[in-house]
Amino acid sequence: MTEGRPVKERTYEMESRYLSPYAKKSAETAGRARKEVPCAFRTDFQRDRDRIIYSNSFKRLKNKTQVFFAPEGDHYITRLTHTLDVAQIARAIARALALNEDLAEAIALGHDLGHTPFGHVGERVLDKLSPSGFEHNVQSLRVVDVIEKDGRGLNLTAEVRDGILQHKSSGHPATLEGVAVSLADRIAYINHDIEDAIRAGILKDSDLPKNAAEVLGHATRERINTVITDIYLRSAGTDGVHMSENVADAMNELRSFMFRNIYSLTNKSMQDRAERMLTAMYGYFLRYPERLPEQYLALAENAPKEQIVCDYLSGMTDRYAIGVFEGLFIPETFSLGGVTV
Repeated sequence: MTEGRPVKERTYEMESRYLSPYAKKSAETAGRARKEVPCAFRTDFQRDRDRIIYSNSFKRLKNKTQVFFAPEGDHYITRLTHTLDVAQIARAIARALALNEDLAEAIALGHDLGHTPFGHVGERVLDKLSPSGFEHNVQSLRVVDVIEKDGRGLNLTAEVRDGILQHKSSGHPATLEGVAVSLADRIAYINHDIEDAIRAGILKDSDLPKNAAEVLGHATRERINTVITDIYLRSAGTDGVHMSENVADAMNELRSFMFRNIYSLTNKSMQDRAERMLTAMYGYFLRYPERLPEQYLALAENAPKEQIVCDYLSGMTDRYAIGVFEGLFIPETFSLGGVTV
């Protein structure tokens, strides 16, 4: 009988009964850096998910470029729709392998919070400008640890923080849920970037590598279903989350194809403008850090100004970055003797 028992306790019991022995149970979390009064209804991973969704950084993802800068059309992927796609795929993998879906979802929703405007172009520009370099996964962790809530951060659990930091393909997540998100990220961006490239008219389905298409499928739904099914067959009952060698090779072939034929092309078209804007603003705020918004000035007590400038610039949406640049460097028109100058 579970009637009358606290909701969270019922969740703990269900996880203990039904999740894989390799899953991270909510009751086993390593906890938060700052102690808090626990929620009677939600587990800590569920609270993390909610905190991320309601954060300002998450809201701004809807106006950040994924691949195509300011596209003509309403159906291109943004950083927000990419994030939701990753969360959906990560949950599907976690469900298939009896892992903790709440933990996987929280990591997925937070994994790109520190991404720059103008997609990976913006990340490369800030990495070049900053003396300490710039990586969006490291910045995402800084967002949830320091920047959100006026410098207090979101105080997330250790497992969610680890998954955010380690989500890149070069990372080593401490939980299988974190590994699921890392794979989901790659599955998501490769497939929806193909869709966007076809929508933009710069790629046809027939252009895709034939071997990869034969292994994975020609349609997005086929490719995603193939990979998730393969991960299940390869990983169920084990202490890992893996693709088979054949499917992993096909995914890598698709990824390499996209970098050669799509990402380099689209990046060139926006590289110059994005680099000029971010470089000019970076230099300006280094010279005049007192003109940063108050929220970022407060952070300067515990970090060098180069970091604070990167915090501000990486948090911008595409539109906001363009607006700040125009406000700083493009004179407004003015009227002189009835003539607009």
